[in-house]
Amino acid sequence: MRRLRRTGPRRQADTLLAAVTASVLALGASGCVTVHGERELIPAASEAEADRAVKDFTDAYNKADKAYDPALDAGRVTGPLGEINQAGLRSRQKISPDGNKDHSPLELTDAKFVIPRKAGWPRWFVADTDSNRDTDKDSGDTRWLLVFVRGSASQPWEVAYLSILTPDEIPAFKKEAGYAVPVAADSAAVAVAPAQLGERYVSFLKDGQEGPFAPGPHTTGWRDDRKKAGTRPGLATQYVDQVENRGDFAPLALATEDGGALVFFATRYFERQTAAPGYRPKVGPEVRALMTGEIKNTVTKRWVSSQSALVKPTGTTTAAVEVLARLQGVTAAEGS
Repeated sequence: MRRLRRTGPRRQADTLLAAVTASVLALGASGCVTVHGERELIPAASEAEADRAVKDFTDAYNKADKAYDPALDAGRVTGPLGEINQAGLRSRQKISPDGNKDHSPLELTDAKFVIPRKAGWPRWFVADTDSNRDTDKDSGDTRWLLVFVRGSASQPWEVAYLSILTPDEIPAFKKEAGYAVPVAADSAAVAVAPAQLGERYVSFLKDGQEGPFAPGPHTTGWRDDRKKAGTRPGLATQYVDQVENRGDFAPLALATEDGGALVFFATRYFERQTAAPGYRPKVGPEVRALMTGEIKNTVTKRWVSSQSALVKPTGTTTAAVEVLARLQGVTAAEGS
């Protein structure tokens, strides 16, 4: 897997709607009681099951990273993280077909599970873990929040989103009967419904009009970085952003104690670089390994970007959305 980049100064799901029904048989005091999984609120996973999912993911990740073989963890990743991971491994495999000589096993420890209850499928939960990937002593400790999703009882748990946050960035989650509370995609309880967050983000990156987003490295700072890239001498850079919320790219949200939500959502964007006559855009080996066509004076990179954001309750009009982290990777490129 390519190195997962945390951007900014702190480094940093068609719908996954399976027409599946499930029944769980529970033995009650008065006899056998049938609880229908498509109607009853059921915990997405037990803590033991969640812990097993983390271990299975870590084992598969390490095998794939050591061999630079995307097939070895393809069944444990999906959604935006899956696309980034698989593209990165394909790239590295071409560059180093003998595998990763510098492989260092990923370790995920101190797992804390945020498990919501919901009816039917798909189901999902968040694992808040410590990792051995903290390399910047100045930024302090970070936590890996992995969002595991599962479309049916016959499918394995797969990680769709990964957000790398500092402990103080992780909010207190609302609990009911001891379980986290999911926020519906079309919820009116938060300032921006999770289903609309990607669209609003894409719009902001395009025109920069005042809206719900608080200033920060992944909003105003990201727009500033793009403006600078677009004005380099001899090289014109254009960006086109797209909403991505289908299948395992669907936004997922958990209610926070303050009435808001922590939302995980994804977007795509295209970065087109055109060089002045007589010149070619420079492309590194990792991108070149994913490229089709031949660079004459233009290269177009396709990126997948996943974000985690704190969304305040309905009624908040200023800085209602704080994008905490962005994880992105090139998944394809084309030269022309």
